[in-house]
Amino acid sequence: MSAIGIALRVAHLGAGLALVGIFALSLLVGRSDKPTVRAWHDRLGRITLGLAAFVLLSGLAVLGYQVTVVTGRSAAILESSAWLRLVGQTQFGTVWLLRHALLLLMAALVLLREQDEARPDWLAWRLEAWLLAVLGTGAAAWAGHAVGVNPASAVPALVNALHLVCVGLWLGALPPLALLCAAASGEAGADARPFAVLAARRFSAWALVVMLAIIATGIWNTWNEAGDPGSLLGTRYGHLVLLKSALLAPVLALAAWNRRRFLPHLGGDAATVGRPAMRGLARFIGLEALVGLAILVVAGTLAVTPPGRHETPLWPFSFRLAPEVTWSLPGVKTQVMIGAQIVLIGILAVIAGILVRRWRPLLLAGAAIALVAGLQQALPPLAVDAYPTTYLRPAVPYTAASVAHGGALFTASCAACHGSTGRGDGPAAAGLPRRVADLTAPHTNDHTAGDMFWWLTHGFAPAMPGFGDQLSVEDRWDLINFTRALSAAEQARSLTPIAEPGRSRLTAPDFTFATGPAQSNLKIYRGRQPVLLVLFTLPHSLPRVHQLALAYGDLQAFNTAVIAVPMGGSDRVLTRLGPSPPVFFPVATEGAADIVATYGLFRRTLTPAGILPDPPLPPHMEFLIDRSGYLRARWIPGGFGPGWLDIKALLAELQALNQESVAAAPADEHVH
Repeated sequence: MSAIGIALRVAHLGAGLALVGIFALSLLVGRSDKPTVRAWHDRLGRITLGLAAFVLLSGLAVLGYQVTVVTGRSAAILESSAWLRLVGQTQFGTVWLLRHALLLLMAALVLLREQDEARPDWLAWRLEAWLLAVLGTGAAAWAGHAVGVNPASAVPALVNALHLVCVGLWLGALPPLALLCAAASGEAGADARPFAVLAARRFSAWALVVMLAIIATGIWNTWNEAGDPGSLLGTRYGHLVLLKSALLAPVLALAAWNRRRFLPHLGGDAATVGRPAMRGLARFIGLEALVGLAILVVAGTLAVTPPGRHETPLWPFSFRLAPEVTWSLPGVKTQVMIGAQIVLIGILAVIAGILVRRWRPLLLAGAAIALVAGLQQALPPLAVDAYPTTYLRPAVPYTAASVAHGGALFTASCAACHGSTGRGDGPAAAGLPRRVADLTAPHTNDHTAGDMFWWLTHGFAPAMPGFGDQLSVEDRWDLINFTRALSAAEQARSLTPIAEPGRSRLTAPDFTFATGPAQSNLKIYRGRQPVLLVLFTLPHSLPRVHQLALAYGDLQAFNTAVIAVPMGGSDRVLTRLGPSPPVFFPVATEGAADIVATYGLFRRTLTPAGILPDPPLPPHMEFLIDRSGYLRARWIPGGFGPGWLDIKALLAELQALNQESVAAAPADEHVH
């Protein structure tokens, strides 16, 4: 978006925030019969009337500019049909209509307000106008990044709306407070000085709470829209967030200075202490408002910048902090604990320096040394190597089609060194100068998908070449998905017919399948139903498929979907299943090969038959996938006990899964 678009948004948002702050400050400080205070209230009335008109006109300008952005044509601003489409067919337009209806009501209330300040409705109309301004300004959150990043939840928009309102309560109240302090700092405004002192003290206490809310909601918004350190440090959105945070530091410094330097002296002798303190406070409040305006410009730019979650991050450092990876390594806990204790000493020294004025320079200097030394001791053991693509998000979802294609690429390009099962025991491994990595080991989960993409692209000296010139980007992501599935398959050895709550949960690769002309996928069941995935072979599995067909009513009663996938080819599979009993659950006639190739990796078990590195593919396997998209249980006939041949045992597992709460965000189809 151009500078014109950003300027329009900043002006429109700034006017709305100013209205929120002006009405709030007016309500906070109340009325007074003093001439200077009455003049101040009258001036605020004229300002609010102008702002109300401006917020409506600037909103219209923003809508017009958005028309040109959506259509891609400047001339569209003259086409009524383009305006109507934007307003009637987009969420932006719907939110715009709602917001401006509220703001129009507020403007009408300001225009028609009762002029007689002695009447009892002085408080009522200001409160009503403030509520309309809050609703009209806060509703903008429903047309912003909060909804775009997480449209399924109302929480992000509510938090962002609270953030906007709190910014208005702080930033919007600064200019009118500065005007009041300036008016009361002169000899002519002496009658308003007690009122201004009370207003400044009330605002100071109120602003502290509001600023804490701004910081808390800002952190939440950043995490929601960035998601990880890579997006914060490696995207334009993240850089703007850091700039916005940096600008907040002088705001906090100015606020602290005002509380310490001016606020205690406002009630002093008028000529020598009180009025000079009031003038100084007015100037510094104005300076704080200017810094706040700079923050608002950055925020306006953020509003039109793709959120970090939607950008490709480039990590700027050669390391990253990964305590989940290094914590179990020898000596790490000891080093971190020693460093943490040194940091604690530094924090205590800072507190002592604040409290003990006489030794303050020495204590603060010692605190700085302790903090630096402690961090140098504690942080390096938690660091691991990182690359520009470390936080790169996979361009290919974690699906059966991707895993199956990655498996074919692995056989052609990687198996010579890594071995057919990925254990690092390929025929060429013995002649390499470095031990080949075992891709089935748990350590593969210590690396991000972006790390693996970097190694695949650029190689890993001295033995592994780069494949950036040989494999497309999609092929490299397919290979990564396959290696992740290899590691998950090794972890799946512990799966049993019992869905134990404490067991590590493995993300089930998504897949697409067709039953006749109808096409579906696994992901549509997430958040709704557990899935019983049945991989079967005919005629071996015919009795079991018929048993499930007869029990399908009970399975449906337990809110369970059944997907059957033939392992030996899908030709005439429906005919071979026979007409009786009728099979009402979907049987994949297309996409079965990829599903079998992927879920066949999860055949490894801890039983004597499945303990081999590459056990033969059983003729029948069944998996339970919970509503969050995780593999929770597996049954392979021939193991200990009857397993799920006892339908009651299967229903008991389904009942347990249905009683579990669904994760707030279903398992992501991307590897991490």
